[in-house]
Amino acid sequence: MTTVISVINYKGGVGKTTITSNLAAELAFKGLKVLLIDLDPQTNLTFSFLKVDEWEQSYQDKTIKKWFDAFIDNDQDLNLQDLIISPSRVNNRLRQMKANGSIDLISSHLGLINVDLELSAKLWGASERTNRKNFLKVHSRLKEGLKQLETLEYDCVIIDCPPNFNVVTKTAIVTSDYLLVPAKPDYLSTIGIEQLSKNVNELVDEYNTKRQYDEVKNEFSSIAPKFEGVIFTMVGIRYGVPYRAQQQFISQVERLNIPLLETIIRENKTIYADAPQSGVPVVLEDVNAETYQNVRNELEQLAAEVKGRVGI
Repeated sequence: MTTVISVINYKGGVGKTTITSNLAAELAFKGLKVLLIDLDPQTNLTFSFLKVDEWEQSYQDKTIKKWFDAFIDNDQDLNLQDLIISPSRVNNRLRQMKANGSIDLISSHLGLINVDLELSAKLWGASERTNRKNFLKVHSRLKEGLKQLETLEYDCVIIDCPPNFNVVTKTAIVTSDYLLVPAKPDYLSTIGIEQLSKNVNELVDEYNTKRQYDEVKNEFSSIAPKFEGVIFTMVGIRYGVPYRAQQQFISQVERLNIPLLETIIRENKTIYADAPQSGVPVVLEDVNAETYQNVRNELEQLAAEVKGRVGI
């Protein structure tokens, strides 16, 4: 069965999209068939693989927003398969490297920021029974949509979530098997991690409780996304270890009994900033400089760790 992973943090600017794109690229290099879904209206993941003019000319009518809009406006089920894009630059690079895997993408749209309010309006009804049914129907929207892709036999779906806990984000959590949380080791990036974990648990409890009622329990399946762990990114390294000021925030999260991934990703603004222009994530770049090699090694270790932890 396809493994679904959501990458999420309340705080933006923590390397969420960098982790998503490079994790997908390395898994594809290892032979996996990967689907990326960009749920962030900032569209950074989309434009990490597609040029802006390419998207505007060919793909802006094939976005996850169009799929949500059909449900909001007409209660219509569009097929997610019709929205899938195969980004040529990264897949050409994978073929050059003789990799057996591939990356597909369902792109985002700036207008997705308005979808959340419209989805919220569909949660309410004239009775408690209707409210219960609407809650499950709206929050399981993406989970049900992914069933349309079963014949494509993806090994892994990775979802780049918005930096919030609104309804669109909740649809990703409901469909997920695992959650990964990139975070910088600083105060603002780590302060919300414990609350995120609590909110995920509350959503799961509410969803599964509503599902237990007779009129819906056979229509919706229970959910159990696992909070797999925090990935510390943008870490300053000296003598092989994080800066002391950053280590205190890593230790602070660890004391909360929140799982941490062993791999940490060092900061390198130049390398990561240039990658979206090429449409090829850093982990697949053919550069032999020592700095690139160190960064690539960490990304390869991250993918290997995630692959082992989630069993794909």
